[in-house]
Amino acid sequence: MALTGINAYRKGNLKQDIANADPHKLTLMLMQGALDRIAYAKGAMERREYEQKSQYISRVTAILLNLRDTLDIETGGETAENLFALYDYMIERLNEAHVKNDLKMLDEVTNLLTPIRDAWVQIPEEAKQEAFEAQRQKRQAV
Repeated sequence: MALTGINAYRKGNLKQDIANADPHKLTLMLMQGALDRIAYAKGAMERREYEQKSQYISRVTAILLNLRDTLDIETGGETAENLFALYDYMIERLNEAHVKNDLKMLDEVTNLLTPIRDAWVQIPEEAKQEAFEAQRQKRQAV
């Protein structure tokens, strides 16, 4: 019973965090959520809890698809194209890890996503604001 209350509290905080987050923070939350769910999938795989493993891998895949599909290739150029390809590769590896129950493939995805998340954290505040403003102006022009 206590866990139900704790989980409800966490979900409420998450909803509030999402409502108050800027696009940079949302992207960071997605990346961290993907990394967390890979860790959960690994644990489920080790415990042979295959239904849970499947759910976690599906959630990671959905997050990576969202990150991939929100890339602005036109503005981001080669960097965005490379990230698009890398997200595709990670999704492919997750699917293989799921089918083969391969922990090393999950580790590979973690090792690919972690530096992206770490670099995202290091973006200076002024650059975040500049990107947010450019995105806002682009939407207004449409």
